Amino acid sequence: MGSSKIGITDTTLRDGHQSILATRLRTEDMLPIAELMDEAGFHSLEVWGGATFDACMRFLGEDPWERLRALRKRFKKSKLQMLLRGQNLVGYKHYPDDVVEEFVKRSVGNGIDIIRIFDALNDVRNLERSMQVAKAEGAHVQATVVYTISPVHDIPRYVKKAALLKQMGADSICIKDMAGLLAPYDAYTLIKRLKEEVDLPVHVHSHCTSGLAPMTYLKAAEAGADVLDCAISPLAGGTGQPPVESIVVALKDTPYDTGLGVSVLSEIAEYFKNIKTKYSQFEVAQSVDVAVLRYQIPGGMLSNFIAQLSQQNALDKLPAVLEEVPRVRKDLGYPPLVTPSSQIVGAQAVLNVIAGERYKMVSNEVRAYVRGLYGKPPHPIEEEIKRKIIGDQEVITVRPADLLAPGLEAAKKASSPYADSMEDVLSYALFPSVALTFLKEKMARNTRVDYNLLEEAVENGGTYSPV
Repeated sequence: MGSSKIGITDTTLRDGHQSILATRLRTEDMLPIAELMDEAGFHSLEVWGGATFDACMRFLGEDPWERLRALRKRFKKSKLQMLLRGQNLVGYKHYPDDVVEEFVKRSVGNGIDIIRIFDALNDVRNLERSMQVAKAEGAHVQATVVYTISPVHDIPRYVKKAALLKQMGADSICIKDMAGLLAPYDAYTLIKRLKEEVDLPVHVHSHCTSGLAPMTYLKAAEAGADVLDCAISPLAGGTGQPPVESIVVALKDTPYDTGLGVSVLSEIAEYFKNIKTKYSQFEVAQSVDVAVLRYQIPGGMLSNFIAQLSQQNALDKLPAVLEEVPRVRKDLGYPPLVTPSSQIVGAQAVLNVIAGERYKMVSNEVRAYVRGLYGKPPHPIEEEIKRKIIGDQEVITVRPADLLAPGLEAAKKASSPYADSMEDVLSYALFPSVALTFLKEKMARNTRVDYNLLEEAVENGGTYSPV
């Protein structure tokens, strides 16, 4: 840790296309460039987790586990990384401990080296089990502090959280700034204190939504950050990460030089520039939206609002919904707006505006949240709000997953006619209806992708179709 050289984690194959191409990038378009990316010298490549697991099955008819194995085969030198939502894994609710344990084991077993683990509420109880298992399996455990701004969030709070994560076995700390709210000088102060008081490697993850991220990365480097998350330029900017090439050039010939070569990065960028045209219907405009600084709404939320309100013929109510989001967030104890809390807060804001009365209609997710079933809110919820939402129902104080019965055996049984492996069972345990449709279709058409044949076709510049 003596060197101030900065590492780059490339997010192109996960958050890059999740942010810019609605998570639609296919494995067949990842494999041809994998070997060149392997040569580039990245600290690691984020290639799995987040929404990509669900999207693989739901939209692409692909097996996420097969994708991971195919990529692992290609990346011979580089560390592969994934994003895991703590007890939510790669889904949107808490899963039982036996499912969490098996999922983490299989993730490492299929090729993941670094697991970045976060909880939407920064409730460390929801990180505990996945961190323990990842550690036992020999993975690098990157525990995450989810960054947000509110009257109850400040730098000492984040430093204290990071120190607790270190005690729990974290190998490094990630500052996860999913909405692009981390300002340059705040980043400098936070990272300085983390390096001095927690003394673990610090990784910084931000989005360009507000336009702050490139400046924030510069100050992060000066403060002693070890690794910055970037994406190759065609899948960078906007709601995505800063472009690798720009950050590499900005830090070149400084004490923070990344050591990466611009020519190889340009070659990779050219490939993705060409590939991106295939996905133009999913492309998100790579522009700056400073509204995020006011409403703290991450990229995906705005498009969700537009879709929800359009369905109700109420698009004219969008400004009112945007104004309502910070109020709902305050009522719910200032949760950071990241999956799944962003969806919980957003959906309730829409309901409040549509109904014309606050909390006249309440979603099941908001009730569960107020009852503590997602974890402990960052700030206590006022009694009046609590009563309005859950009446006299009890608020739980235990770790939410302690209330869940084991789920693996039931998933095995339910998926047995279609599941070929424990990986298939886990896909079913996480997304029962999506996985069942996917597994049935694969069986019905006998279209299991033969990744050896796919790789052969890629090698020879040909095409491959499942039979």
